[in-house]
Amino acid sequence: MKKIAISLSVILYAVIVPYLEINDTHVFSPDWTPHARIHEVWQLITNSTIGLFCLFLVWGKNETKLSAFLSILVMGGFLIAFLLQDTYGGDMRYEDGTEKTVLGINIGVFGFGMATSLILISFLAEVKKMLKSLK
Repeated sequence: MKKIAISLSVILYAVIVPYLEINDTHVFSPDWTPHARIHEVWQLITNSTIGLFCLFLVWGKNETKLSAFLSILVMGGFLIAFLLQDTYGGDMRYEDGTEKTVLGINIGVFGFGMATSLILISFLAEVKKMLKSLK
């Protein structure tokens, strides 16, 4: 369960997010300054390479703790940025006021919230199993 939860989260932030952001609303947006674009591409490359490293850890080294921690840092970084968006003028809505949502929740918050929850639940289940075996 842990390996699957981590892998799904990695696919989300290392593959799906770049797919959604390498277009004219983000990386190639004429409204973005070149400085903002370089930060976006940097973030996408960094998160994707962290994701590849996490997959190597999980499937090549059977190391789930570090991989889960790194994945939670990547996704948690987005969730914190979302929570703080009013303090720096951020917004998940497009210029036309639309926003991608799932069940009325911002798609990023929904996806990263679910993925983070899956990782945490799988680790809590493992802790519970370990505690039960100690009895």
